[in-house]
Amino acid sequence: MPKYTTSGCRARARLVFGLGALVALTAHAQVSDPGVRKASGDGGPPPTLPGLSAEELVFFQDGLARFTTIEAVSGSLAGNNGLGPRFNSNQCSSCHSQPFVGGSSPAANPLFGVANADGASNQMPWFIARNGPVREARFVQSNGAPDGGVHDLFVVTGRADAGSCNISQPSFLPAGNPVTGQGGNSNVIFRIPTPTLGAGLIEAIPDSAILANQVANSSTKQRFGVAGHPNAILGGTVNRSANDGTITRFGWKAQNKSLLMFAGEAYNVEMGISNDLFPQERDETPNCQGGTAAPNDTINIPNPAAPPSPTAVLSDIEGFAMFMRMLAPPQPAAPTASSQHGSAVFASVGCALCHTPALNTGPTPSARLPRAAVTNVQVPLFSDLLVHHMGTGLADGITQGGAGPDEFRTAPLWGVGQRVFFLHDGRTSNLLQAIRFHASTGSEANQIVQNFAALSPQDQQDLINFLRSL
Repeated sequence: MPKYTTSGCRARARLVFGLGALVALTAHAQVSDPGVRKASGDGGPPPTLPGLSAEELVFFQDGLARFTTIEAVSGSLAGNNGLGPRFNSNQCSSCHSQPFVGGSSPAANPLFGVANADGASNQMPWFIARNGPVREARFVQSNGAPDGGVHDLFVVTGRADAGSCNISQPSFLPAGNPVTGQGGNSNVIFRIPTPTLGAGLIEAIPDSAILANQVANSSTKQRFGVAGHPNAILGGTVNRSANDGTITRFGWKAQNKSLLMFAGEAYNVEMGISNDLFPQERDETPNCQGGTAAPNDTINIPNPAAPPSPTAVLSDIEGFAMFMRMLAPPQPAAPTASSQHGSAVFASVGCALCHTPALNTGPTPSARLPRAAVTNVQVPLFSDLLVHHMGTGLADGITQGGAGPDEFRTAPLWGVGQRVFFLHDGRTSNLLQAIRFHASTGSEANQIVQNFAALSPQDQQDLINFLRSL
């Protein structure tokens, strides 16, 4: 197994493992990524899973309202729990809005409307570009010791509602390319938002389905260099919860167990709002708490004078989780001759060995909302939900749970046709480049990338067209 250093991680694009890499980087000039696929529902209300009950729709709409609320420092404002004191954005939907609320990072970066809102004195970090993705920053090391944690981009200092709070932004210098995020401070690595569309279906997939798929086609996977069996030490393993040993599945390294955990972490890390899952403040500077007691977000005691509501008692993180559980999965485009052929090519070159076309949810009705909508359903996510070695080219030097410095969860490809930015750090908006970046020393995808490079121009184009149809 390769050894990874901070400097090695920054040399991600240098493919130095011989002729195979050179072949993998060879592209047919006439092949191109047609770009983000447009659809009639773009920018409209987020669609729900089919078959939701009237009760479930009430919870969905409540969660949507919370997901789109702009947080302020003062928790006394209606619907607010107290922004900051360190944060990456001020509402969930600023990071999850492509092609509609709940999706991924939009083409026009919303952070330029966040950094100096209400008089804040923030300077925009070098890796945030108007035409680049929303990014969070993690430090590989701090004071010579492993770090791996998120260092928020912005502070509330200077805001009209921040009182006397006076804390400083962290330094992310020296600078590199603001659009790709490459070439700057080698101690800083980036993550872009993962889409939450169809996330309730992913949450409902039983561990047994993931493990059965892990051992399926094992001889073919071995021939292609893809690791995968339950006791594997190398890539292709699941990431397991340290609490109960079950499979974790959300986040770039599959580090989060559930959508409630995903929501609680994001509320605290991305907006600085403590909650019942993460009750301590990340920055405990006394005069920077906005007068809000920790944890900021808890269950609510309904107002007895208000009309009764089934959602009134929920905390925000519970509302967020409800909303994400009921979001419909991305809808593919109508098939064409090219995309249908591209689907076959996708399987023949080995892409489907990791990007499993579909897994199934369990036959037992869910004990929580939604119920029937996530029971015994085929989930066309195009992921095995395992973590794989992606090599030195993509390694970020960060370990989360059992996912090591170059390991990442197989990104679900449903909806990829409508995404703007690709890979964990958003370094490219071009699917051809994203495929090539899968190849580097130690990557399980090397043989598959070489298979793609050996295709005819038409086969390559059909595969790209298939991806953009998803």
